[in-house]
Amino acid sequence: MTRSADRIHIVRYEPRHQDAWASMNEAWLADGGYEIEAKDRLVLSDPEGAILGRGGVIFIAELEGDAVGCCSLMAMPDGGFEVGKMAVDGTARGHGLGRAMLEACEGHARAARAPRLYLETNAAQTHAIAIYHRFGFVDLPPQPTPYARCNVWMEKRL
Repeated sequence: MTRSADRIHIVRYEPRHQDAWASMNEAWLADGGYEIEAKDRLVLSDPEGAILGRGGVIFIAELEGDAVGCCSLMAMPDGGFEVGKMAVDGTARGHGLGRAMLEACEGHARAARAPRLYLETNAAQTHAIAIYHRFGFVDLPPQPTPYARCNVWMEKRL
């Protein structure tokens, strides 16, 4: 089956996405050789309470109604949003889903008059880091983080 970007839609998370949300994120963590940490368990098992109920949003990339990508925005104390839990199913890579989800995140953040987008990642995620740089993120010095795997911090001022 040919996967065409014009058949992919970015939608807001609904409870029907719970299994895909958890499985896509667990898959990228496992593929990267990362442990599922306490914060991971919280946001994957209770996205409504951990993200949505705290002023955040989750975007799901759908192809013909099936979830093939996801990304969250978690509200930060400074009014910004942390981009997190970006994952794309292996069968849907190479179609610009990362950029499309980042565009949805930035659109939401700008509408909320957020001062910035922030993210944490690992230096081994070279493909993702390249996408973030192309999207306008810049590197930051180390920041406090709940993640043992995090060794790269970035932001995009809005």
